[in-house]
Amino acid sequence: MAHSPIREEDIARLVPTFYGRVRQDSLLGPIFNDAVTDWAHHLATLQDFWSSVLLASGRYKGQPMIAHVRHENRMSREAFGRWLDIWRQTTSELFEPAMAAMLQEKADRIAESLQLGMSFYRDRKSA
Repeated sequence: MAHSPIREEDIARLVPTFYGRVRQDSLLGPIFNDAVTDWAHHLATLQDFWSSVLLASGRYKGQPMIAHVRHENRMSREAFGRWLDIWRQTTSELFEPAMAAMLQEKADRIAESLQLGMSFYRDRKSA
């Protein structure tokens, strides 16, 4: 695996900044604020997730698809698009362009995977 130029400190800055913006967003805020009861714990879990994705740290032990399927009725294509827009804005502001592009590419793939999984779940549920 290629060495990632991102560090744990970068992830620790990115995650709370990004989710602070998500929580204030008119579309995403209600979804996330209704779903998350303990933001300190959730942010720590999200930092573990991104550390595992970006640094192969292995800290994240959860199942993101299951967590998102629970909210599939509220997670529309528009909501995923807004999430990605805020991610792009935040990463572009916090990091130099090459790093921001790498982070955006990772998030695009994760969002696509979650959307495909949720679509599969919806199709199976309605069959």
